[in-house]
Amino acid sequence: MRWLIWMLGLGALATGLTLVADLNPGYVLIALPGQRIELSLNFAIVLIVFGFVAGYLLLRLLVTAVALPSRVARFRATRRRDAAYHTMIEALREFFSGRYARAEKTAVRAVELGGPGDIGGVVAAQAAHGLRAQERRDGYLEKMLADPTKPDVMTAVSKAQMLLDDRRPDEALAALALLPVKHTAALRLELRARQRIGQWEMAPALIDQLEKRGVFSVEQADAERRYAWRQLLERRSGDAAGLKELWKRLPERYRRETSVAAAAAASFHAMGLADEAIAILESSLDADWDSGLATLYGECSSTNVLRQIERAVRWLRDHRKDGALLLALGRLCAQQQLWGKAQSYFEASVAVEPTYSAHLELAQLHDRLERTDDARKHYRASLELAVTQLKRAGGGRRRLLV
Repeated sequence: MRWLIWMLGLGALATGLTLVADLNPGYVLIALPGQRIELSLNFAIVLIVFGFVAGYLLLRLLVTAVALPSRVARFRATRRRDAAYHTMIEALREFFSGRYARAEKTAVRAVELGGPGDIGGVVAAQAAHGLRAQERRDGYLEKMLADPTKPDVMTAVSKAQMLLDDRRPDEALAALALLPVKHTAALRLELRARQRIGQWEMAPALIDQLEKRGVFSVEQADAERRYAWRQLLERRSGDAAGLKELWKRLPERYRRETSVAAAAAASFHAMGLADEAIAILESSLDADWDSGLATLYGECSSTNVLRQIERAVRWLRDHRKDGALLLALGRLCAQQQLWGKAQSYFEASVAVEPTYSAHLELAQLHDRLERTDDARKHYRASLELAVTQLKRAGGGRRRLLV
């Protein structure tokens, strides 16, 4: 139907032009030296129109011929860029599928085709890292680090992560140190690196930043800080002045936390500062009772053991069934040579919770009092409990010594 309309339209146009031409009797006279050319006006108009069209088409053809090499070059570049893009997508797909050998080769090919060198280099390096090919991995990373003073963030973070996997935290920190501003992923890597090196004094500040950025919840951040403070206290066990200074600047809410207080008390006690250790344990036990701290309390010997016994007896009013507290009281009484009370507390501890430590204390007490049979009985019970506990810890397996 459409072609019929076109035909009718063209026929009407031709008819109209013919009628107009019949009404136009004019002519065009062209005078040249020695020649005169006379044309009808209608024919001259047709020649002019066709001449203009022919000239326009010729000019377009000339322009197209001149621009053809550049257009062909752009076409080839577009095809190459599309090929590089699809190859890079394939490399990423192979990498996340766990086919590292294919991912590495495909990423290298994508870069050769003109794909982004930073992304391709990182994918190839990560794939080589997955294949444990450190030399190839380092080679890819070195190609990407054109200007060490202005490192690419993606390259630096990827390198740090891979170095941490290789247990090279010092080099990982060196890679991260080049970044002018550390984003969240870089801060997490820095925290891991400093924890592995043992730079626990820098951990709390990093944990604070990660908590503000939502990486850690409040509970997770508290757990990380507690662990960091505990490690710091344990590592200051040989420096009395440093340990005291660290304990003073420790936030109050962590001083009474069980694991932190235990680490601090153990460090103070190891340096012979029993009074400081006891004060820490008493403060923590008053705030939050813990049987492990009660055991440690009984192992600390201050200059006033009788005061310790009185304090422990007050605790006993609220914790009568705590075997660790009874054991601690027995040890404190034994230090003061209160043999009768020590024996009663040890026996009460065994009755509440039989442990090899309580049986061993009773055995040693009977040895001092020259009760050989009783001592032998408790030594045997202590040994049996210790062996049972070792079997549970080892899953009941025996190791053959060769």
